[in-house]
Amino acid sequence: MTGFGKATKQLADKKISIELKSLNSKNLDLNARMPNQYREKEILLRNLIARTLIRGKVDFSIQVDVTGKASTSTINNEVVKGYIQQLSAIGNAAESELLHIAMKLPDTISTLKEEVEDEEFNVIEGLLVEALKDLNQHRLDEGIALEKEFELRIENIAKLLAAVIKIDPERVEGIKQRIQKNISDLKEKVDENRFEQELIYYIEKLDITEEKVRLKNHLDYFTENLNSVDSNGKKLGFIAQEIGREINTIGSKSNFAPMQQLVVQMKDELEKIKEQLLNVL
Repeated sequence: MTGFGKATKQLADKKISIELKSLNSKNLDLNARMPNQYREKEILLRNLIARTLIRGKVDFSIQVDVTGKASTSTINNEVVKGYIQQLSAIGNAAESELLHIAMKLPDTISTLKEEVEDEEFNVIEGLLVEALKDLNQHRLDEGIALEKEFELRIENIAKLLAAVIKIDPERVEGIKQRIQKNISDLKEKVDENRFEQELIYYIEKLDITEEKVRLKNHLDYFTENLNSVDSNGKKLGFIAQEIGREINTIGSKSNFAPMQQLVVQMKDELEKIKEQLLNVL
């Protein structure tokens, strides 16, 4: 699910900011950016995020702005001079311009690694919890809108299913009449008993009673899980697959243009559900 969370705190000599951005994804895909001195705590922070967010493509960043003591970063003079020499050999440019370009190249700045005190890590952990709450609030707001969207699409499919059920007797009668007409056009005498048996067999092959019942059950089951307090995004995805299977079977068996049109509309509604299911935890 999409979302954004941020938390900031000013310490005596630095300001620490944590940002979280989440996009849609079937699984948890976490990308972390942080100063080197915090890398030893990265696994702990990743586990905290994983326990809270569960799914999504998540960008996690820690930014530190030094506001008190001198910076721990130093310029690698020899590296910068080497870049300038190479750049000047390529083309003519002012020394200030070459310096500007060189400072953007790799390894021009060194940062001394500092040990992270427990107190500072506790601050970072607290900020992460705060940012996660902020992000989850965004997700919750989006989830409320998605719930209404799913309810609408499921209701639309249910209405289309009701229309399918209504015209099904007309479809079956049409099949009977078409077969009888084809037989009469042959102008051949047929065994009435054998004809009735073959007719029943053919109609049974095109019967969609089981599919209608299963589709109704799947729609009810989808709604039931949608209203559950548990995270059911993947489960809803599996139910949507079953809904699609029944819709496809009805379409392949229908052999009746008005019903096939309803099936196309059901597929359209289901596709809109599937597009949004990646947003659900």
